[in-house]
Amino acid sequence: MLELAGIIILGILAQWMAWRFKIPAILPLIIIGLIVGPLATLYTEDAAKLIEPMWNGEKGLFPGDSLFYFVSLAISIILFEGGLTLKKEEILNTGPVIGKLISVAVIITFIGGGVAAHYIFGLSWKISLLFSALIIVTGPTVITPILRNIPLKKDVSSILKWEGILIDPIGALFAVLVFEFISANAGGEFTLVALEEFGKIVLFGFTFGFSFAHALAFSIKKKLIPHYLLNVFTLAAVLGVFVLSDSFAHESGLLAVVVMGMVLGNINLPNLKELLYFKESLSVLLISILFILLAANINMEDLYLIYRWETAVIFAIMAFIIRPLGVFASSINSGLKLNEKLFISWVGPRGIVAAGIASLFGSKLVAQGIEGAEYITPLVFMIVLGTVLLNATTARLFAKIVGVFLKQSDGIMIVGASKFSRLIASYLKNHGRSVVLVDTNSSNIKIAKEQGLEAVAADIYSDAITDDIEFNNIGFLMALTGNSQINDYALERFGPRFGENGAYRLLHSTEVSNPNENSMRCLFSSTDDYVNMMEVARYYGEIHEITIKSQEHYEGLIEITKTDENIIPLFIRTDSDINIIPSMSLNMEVEKGCMLVYLGKKIVVQATGDVVME
Repeated sequence: MLELAGIIILGILAQWMAWRFKIPAILPLIIIGLIVGPLATLYTEDAAKLIEPMWNGEKGLFPGDSLFYFVSLAISIILFEGGLTLKKEEILNTGPVIGKLISVAVIITFIGGGVAAHYIFGLSWKISLLFSALIIVTGPTVITPILRNIPLKKDVSSILKWEGILIDPIGALFAVLVFEFISANAGGEFTLVALEEFGKIVLFGFTFGFSFAHALAFSIKKKLIPHYLLNVFTLAAVLGVFVLSDSFAHESGLLAVVVMGMVLGNINLPNLKELLYFKESLSVLLISILFILLAANINMEDLYLIYRWETAVIFAIMAFIIRPLGVFASSINSGLKLNEKLFISWVGPRGIVAAGIASLFGSKLVAQGIEGAEYITPLVFMIVLGTVLLNATTARLFAKIVGVFLKQSDGIMIVGASKFSRLIASYLKNHGRSVVLVDTNSSNIKIAKEQGLEAVAADIYSDAITDDIEFNNIGFLMALTGNSQINDYALERFGPRFGENGAYRLLHSTEVSNPNENSMRCLFSSTDDYVNMMEVARYYGEIHEITIKSQEHYEGLIEITKTDENIIPLFIRTDSDINIIPSMSLNMEVEKGCMLVYLGKKIVVQATGDVVME
């Protein structure tokens, strides 16, 4: 009981440490597992592990094959959750660099890693290619924490983010197929019978995954499953598909759940987001338990196997030759600069899926008596730990060395994607600023995207926004929703992260009638709140500019905007910058030649110098 409770407590503690210190969770999980597992034999009195999973044996937490079964089921759930995140439109809409990173770079890693393992470590071709297939996977869970606090050009962070998201299920599927081909040829010869076995595995895996995904989707759409049972019913369905497929064709279960997740994730389901949140929470718990168990299950003899100079050579080849080769081959004629290619090449940490599947596959192949299979788990763990440690400790410094570190974040986040928010975003984008709109209203997001704006459907009360590394170039925050509480919360929560150069909100309705209560963080004018902004955008949906001749001229124009409710000042634009006008607009100092940017009626200056409205 103590060991079981300890694993859960240590696992969640490792997850908390990862969050607190902004590092990938896999790092503390594996280190803790090694400390209470094989390394414990070096400091305990009886040279015993503090946690002994006992994969084979009659004692321990999981005697006999029970740990093997637990790991298989846990990996099936993790792979299913990964498959759910893979969207067909995301693959189709990604740029050419990302598309090549999940195709060309994958092939280069697979071939290059296999050749290195075969000739440097002396492993058979089967084991060498399985090793290279396993280390294809990076994953968002290791990329995001490393890059979260590195201000990068959006193109670079976007490439790394989408590579991690898309390659996770694709790489897992690739590794599963390679493993199943090896399992089908466990006898050693690639015979016709072995090829037929592999065909059965692929056939049943794809058939069961595809069929049961559509059956589950049909049941959800027809409301045959009550809402309160939806998550646990899906969990049971995943486990059922895994076991059923495996019973028809041995080792086809993992392939079936990956396919099931991919198919289900691309069907328009009303409860898919809710399903994803549940599976994500379950995956966090399973990963926390799983990796402490897997690391603890490694023996010192396994670590001694890779305590060789060849291990360092393979790591160096994978990190400093094969990864850059894949990135440079994938970015030919892409428009990426040399320093950007170098940084993307440097950041390639291997992920949770790689380590988890490696332990499962390695143990299965050892049980089948395949020569060299004992190297799979420690070698992959070494690559995972090494790349995560390397990138977690040096990515920020390397970004500064190669010159991709943004000294000033000038991107703008607008919370709220209503009509006047879209007008403002379009103006800023047309003048060279990076802008992203955030809203929960799917209709507003759809319209914004149709207008060519970057828009994200996200709830500001969730962690999705703060976890998105594509927002690392954001330095300004504007809260423009119709809810004053949401605007205040957005500034309070996201101001320190996204508002390093300024965080502003619209006036509250109470502040309009009491201008003296205006906060220094209020936007545009002391007389316009959300309601008036929407009215002006509805009837005068254009943004105009007028040249400022002097400070007095500027102050006179501001007085005009106060007397005419259909004119709202927004920005002061110079040749090199755009400055937000605060509600205390008369306090701004402007120079001759600047442009006053405003929304609403057009101000016309006559030849006599008189100002009139159109």
